[in-house]
Amino acid sequence: MKTLLPALTLLLGLSGCATLPATAPAGQAVFSAIRLDSQRDDLNKSATPVYENPILPGFYPDPSITRVDNDYYLINSTFAYYPGIPVFHSRDLVHWRQIGNAIDRPDMLDFSGLPTSRGVFAPAISHHDGLFYIINTCVDCKGNFVITAKDPAGPWSDPVWLPFGGIDPSIFWDDDGKAWIVWNDAPEGQPLYDGHRALWLQQFDPATRQMVGEKRVVVNGGVDISKKPVWIEGPHIYKKDGHYYLMAAEGGTSVNHSEVILRADKVTGPYLPYAGNPILTQRDLDPARPNPITSAGHADLVDTPDGKWYAIFLATQPYEGGLYNTGRETFMLPVEWKDGWPIILPHGQPIPRTVALPDVPGQLKESHYTGYSHHFGYSYDARTPLDWLQVRTPKTPFLTVNHAETVALRALPEAVGDKTSHPAFIGLRQRHANAAFTTTVSYQPTAEGDRAGIMAVQNDNFYVFFGLAMRDGKPVLEVTRRSGPNDPRDGVVVATIPAPAGAVKLKVEIKGGTASFSSGSTVVAKDVDVTNLSTAKAGGFVGTLIGLYAYGKTQ
Repeated sequence: MKTLLPALTLLLGLSGCATLPATAPAGQAVFSAIRLDSQRDDLNKSATPVYENPILPGFYPDPSITRVDNDYYLINSTFAYYPGIPVFHSRDLVHWRQIGNAIDRPDMLDFSGLPTSRGVFAPAISHHDGLFYIINTCVDCKGNFVITAKDPAGPWSDPVWLPFGGIDPSIFWDDDGKAWIVWNDAPEGQPLYDGHRALWLQQFDPATRQMVGEKRVVVNGGVDISKKPVWIEGPHIYKKDGHYYLMAAEGGTSVNHSEVILRADKVTGPYLPYAGNPILTQRDLDPARPNPITSAGHADLVDTPDGKWYAIFLATQPYEGGLYNTGRETFMLPVEWKDGWPIILPHGQPIPRTVALPDVPGQLKESHYTGYSHHFGYSYDARTPLDWLQVRTPKTPFLTVNHAETVALRALPEAVGDKTSHPAFIGLRQRHANAAFTTTVSYQPTAEGDRAGIMAVQNDNFYVFFGLAMRDGKPVLEVTRRSGPNDPRDGVVVATIPAPAGAVKLKVEIKGGTASFSSGSTVVAKDVDVTNLSTAKAGGFVGTLIGLYAYGKTQ
């Protein structure tokens, strides 16, 4: 049985009852009563307070975490979306509030011309001597860099570019004050097989932001190169009880994803693997099991003030087969140290959907269910709320926000579907398999192809649109769907009706792999296949965004 969660009025019409003009100014689309409702399965009642996995539902992959006293800070990948790298804060590891975006100035990084699954991969956050550090890779846009901030909410410094290749760097701060960077890159010499990678280590001088000494390979291939392990990546180093632990993902980011651990007596190695690896995976479970959580890996560890340990990691929740539209999400589990090794989840066990609340200072002793918690709320900056995303770094201003009632988009002549474009689109992450997005729009299309309304986007080639458009010289209300680069840029028409007069109510209801589209009491299309919004069909590393879109050829 599905239950509708309380409505999440996520922008701009906080009362949900703003009045729109009958006609919008030429070249603008004006939206009001913008609302995202989210559905999930009911959870079994628990006698003790629990939290629900994922702790951050929706497109929040590659999590990294750090603790400063009793405060925890978490960040995620955003690839070629802007603003980039959300920064979350928590006092109890469960209830998270977004406090900023680390990439929030257009001149920090330029995502122009990048597909949505390029850009910023796998950021890692750390804290040392009163300063926060994020080290990251901008794929196809200059490589590895580090930024710093005194306040994790920002502002963050401009990037300082680092002179090494590869991806997924993280900084380890040793007890003697030295800093070390570990990252994924090609192995020494020729790769022995497809997916053969290595983990490299080099000292870093935080005062000069420069690398020091020689770099060296500390892991070649993975925990057992004779088995040809693939894509060792996302490395982190920790120190506990005099030992250095090197943890990394292995097996690729799909269903064979896993997390492995190695240990050394010196930071430079040699690192020896744990005999019981992997310490987290779901690949050994029956793929036909009900309600699976899959593709778990890319973890980071954090300790609490009283010495407990927790792991955050990414995983996915398919609604059917390997189909999921919500992207890779952030999960959390307690860590058990056994014979000097950290275990996130014993072999053969499914990731639990509910877990006992952590016993940490400041913990809210109440059940936590994703969809109710306050991280769905947001703060405002000068332009938009923190969790709305644009496609690539903006070049042309297009957004006007009236925080009390409406948002207006200037209809730009740049379209979703043009890989080099910066379209007039702002979207929210789809956070559950079942969701509904509603708004009221006022817009006057004037040229063939003009359009404004709701768009659900996986990438430039895979999306669904519902709204007002000009088709064959007449204004219409239509549903279009793009399912690959061979489809027209504006998508294939699924359904169309004459455009109603004045402001138009729009509603998109998504249930797993299908969606229905309505305007008031008029159903425009029902049970439309939207599996084109799944990562399995669209490819890449992102999740679906649902939001507002306006395109105009003559503006």
